[in-house]
Amino acid sequence: MPQLNPAPWFAILLFSWLIFLTILPTKVLNHVPTNEPTPFNTEEHKAQPWDWPWQ
Repeated sequence: MPQLNPAPWFAILLFSWLIFLTILPTKVLNHVPTNEPTPFNTEEHKAQPWDWPWQ
């Protein structure tokens, strides 16, 4: 049974994790979004006191 020989599969596993942990995070972290979100307004809302008649 060739599945029991771990030599080629272990090398593939190590190389794939090497790629995932070194190359891909740098590409993802260097990505810059094209349009940054901007807030609609910067006015602060004035809070009104509650004037509810409690029983």
